[in-house]
Amino acid sequence: MSSMRSIKIGTRNSPLALWQAREVARNLQNRNYKTDITPIVSSGDKNLTEPLYAMGITGIFTKDLDIALLNKQVDIAVHSLKDIPTQLPKNIEIIAVLKRDYPQDVLVRSAGAKNKELHDLKIATSSLRRRAFWAKTYPDTQFFDIRGNVQTRLQKLEDQEFDATLFSLAAIERMGLPVEYEHLSMMISAPAQGVVAVCGRSDDEEIIELFKEVDHRDTRICIDIERNFLQTLEGGCTAPIGAFAEINEEDEVRFIGRLCSLDGKNCIETDEIFKWNEHENFGEAMAEKVLENGGRELMEEIKSQIS
Repeated sequence: MSSMRSIKIGTRNSPLALWQAREVARNLQNRNYKTDITPIVSSGDKNLTEPLYAMGITGIFTKDLDIALLNKQVDIAVHSLKDIPTQLPKNIEIIAVLKRDYPQDVLVRSAGAKNKELHDLKIATSSLRRRAFWAKTYPDTQFFDIRGNVQTRLQKLEDQEFDATLFSLAAIERMGLPVEYEHLSMMISAPAQGVVAVCGRSDDEEIIELFKEVDHRDTRICIDIERNFLQTLEGGCTAPIGAFAEINEEDEVRFIGRLCSLDGKNCIETDEIFKWNEHENFGEAMAEKVLENGGRELMEEIKSQIS
């Protein structure tokens, strides 16, 4: 590709999304490419009153960028990978992922709840996964809906009647926010959490070729397993699903996956170590085990409760 051309990077305009776009730009500039960041307002950001799962969750944060990409207003779109549906629109693909930094969920308390026990906390989260995984350990918790970007949610934490909320650690660390947080051993991350993804048009060979240099191999292997696990389990329905894979130098992978009922009472888990190779769909295989182990009935139950 001629290094004279400037690569147009589409992004949402929240502070975190802009950080992600700048991180991709930095990767390109290090390879002597010019970049141009183009913020696009997403419908997911325009509607902050309705909980995510009432808005037809699939692709709510990616749709506007998908349209900009397909209309060639931008060359690439940068997303938080956990926001990208496993079913991508026609002619759009994930052409690179950056190295994963902070995959974990963390707890942030309001000033007034510093000394409360975990089981007494009133928790604000609109994530079905976070609610179910929390309720698995603390079944009597009172939950509240909360929406908005990190800064908005931190403000709501001080203004409203709940005690704490859950964030992706990546959001806090990337923004350099001076926030106290606690790690939670009972949480399993959302599939592909903590990963910045670059989407491009499937027919844009120049851009696809260029981003092969940017793509982080080990992260790519892990997120493919996590997303295949998710896709096989949910089949288009949103459910409390956690998945996290780690790989070492010998291509040995440890994978932890979990599917929970909405109230957290019924959970099916898998925790396995295997040698990776490119010919097997490990995520699918592990999801099939969960489905055969009671997951199929559990998914039916979740579908009937959400619809």
